[in-house]
Amino acid sequence: MRKEIIQTSRILIVDDQPQNVLLLERTLQGAGYKNLASVTDSREVLNTFTEFHPDLVAMDLRMPHVDGFDLLRQLRSRVPAGSFVPVLILTADNSRKAKQEALALGAKDFLTKPIDVAEALLRIYNLLETRWHNVELQLHSRTLEEKGRLRTEELEQAQLEILQRLALAAEYRDDSTGQHTHRVGQWAALLGRASGLSKEHVELIRLAAPLHDIGKIGIPDNILLKPSKLTADEYIHIKRHADIGRIILSGSKFPILQMAERIALNHHERWDGAGYYGLKGDAIPLEARIVSIVDTFDVITHARPYKEAASAEVALDAICQEKGKQFDPDLATTFIALLPTRSLIDLSGALYDENRQLLATKTN
Repeated sequence: MRKEIIQTSRILIVDDQPQNVLLLERTLQGAGYKNLASVTDSREVLNTFTEFHPDLVAMDLRMPHVDGFDLLRQLRSRVPAGSFVPVLILTADNSRKAKQEALALGAKDFLTKPIDVAEALLRIYNLLETRWHNVELQLHSRTLEEKGRLRTEELEQAQLEILQRLALAAEYRDDSTGQHTHRVGQWAALLGRASGLSKEHVELIRLAAPLHDIGKIGIPDNILLKPSKLTADEYIHIKRHADIGRIILSGSKFPILQMAERIALNHHERWDGAGYYGLKGDAIPLEARIVSIVDTFDVITHARPYKEAASAEVALDAICQEKGKQFDPDLATTFIALLPTRSLIDLSGALYDENRQLLATKTN
């Protein structure tokens, strides 16, 4: 390690007397140091420091133009927080006041002129060794932080996958393709973005919306999969899936599950107040109003055990007819306007890719 420190360390020498610079350079070169830079005009120190990236600065105190005290003040702002770049003071001023002031400004050690060669080499090496240990600790800390970040990311991805599989398990009972939850998540995000929501809010909707029907887990198959019209009692029973979903998702501290709870409970509310629990207009959470529209569109356009698939035009007509009644009129108008320009599937796929890139950027 000693050889590596000596051969690779970068030392900046600052002294207005060229003979002093030459003496220290020869001393260091004789000891095996190779990466040396020197400045005799103190006005050039900051630029040289920035370009050279020294591991140690050996600096005189009494210099014209900018003295060592002012340089110590200026160098403090150039050293990154948490880094250790030692400054060794070379001075003929052995006064207590000068030492105290230099130490207060960040100096780490002193050499009194005329310099004792053996002492100079010992002090310089000791400071460089401390610098190397500091660098190693920083690298170790960054490695641990990176491992922690990757572990956190893995846990978050595992949590999301569990939620996705849970949503799929609930939906698979009446959607043999298992794609309904995915489509609702993508299209809800698409409508959220078209409505002017932030990317972060849109991404939460994309992740939370697939859990809208998680409460179906608690509904018997003979009701959920009934191919004919439900009786009044059966309809009352199937409405319970909204509250069952709320119970399953309630009490979480995570924003995704908190939003999913709001959606599960309220996505069958109606703008006119005639929904499951009588919420009306803006009292219905925005995310639930969004999911209500895209869920209806998807259910109409895809086959279920109790119905055949209809065209997108039929679904859009149904949504248009229910503007201001079942659906938020502004959101319904926005959703209808999305269809003529491009395939909704193409749009939702593009949005999915964009939000994946957003998440990757944030975690990195």
